[in-house]
Amino acid sequence: MKQSIKPLVAALAVVVSASALAQQAPKPETLIKWRQSVYQVVAWNSARIKANVEGTYNKEEVIRAANSTAAIANSGLGALYAPGTEQGKGWHDTTVKPELFTEGKRVGELAGNFAKEANELAKIAATGDQAAVKAQFGKLQGTCKACHDDFKKKD
Repeated sequence: MKQSIKPLVAALAVVVSASALAQQAPKPETLIKWRQSVYQVVAWNSARIKANVEGTYNKEEVIRAANSTAAIANSGLGALYAPGTEQGKGWHDTTVKPELFTEGKRVGELAGNFAKEANELAKIAATGDQAAVKAQFGKLQGTCKACHDDFKKKD
């Protein structure tokens, strides 16, 4: 009986150890990498939508890109801006302005606008109306620009 319990206890110890490690906060460099990666995915989806509204329209492609953007907008991006990530390097030096970390009300407003317009774009994309998608995509791009204007260092 003792021999059959040992593997179970060992397995339980591994699970508990892995769980404890998973609960440790990621390093600032990791958070910066993740947020830089997320915004690259947003840029990729934006390019896909832009190509479709300016060229041959593929409804399914636009739906996928719009749904992906909406999912990202609703994913809790704020967690990637934890204290200690005001400066530093992920894939490259962060371009976030320090004000993002002190102007919570404005940041929340901009994040809410991004989510609202991304959700609306996903809804409109499902209709297949190219002109309506183009108009809504412009509104979504406006939310990106507003945040960049206020909180992204200029290159």
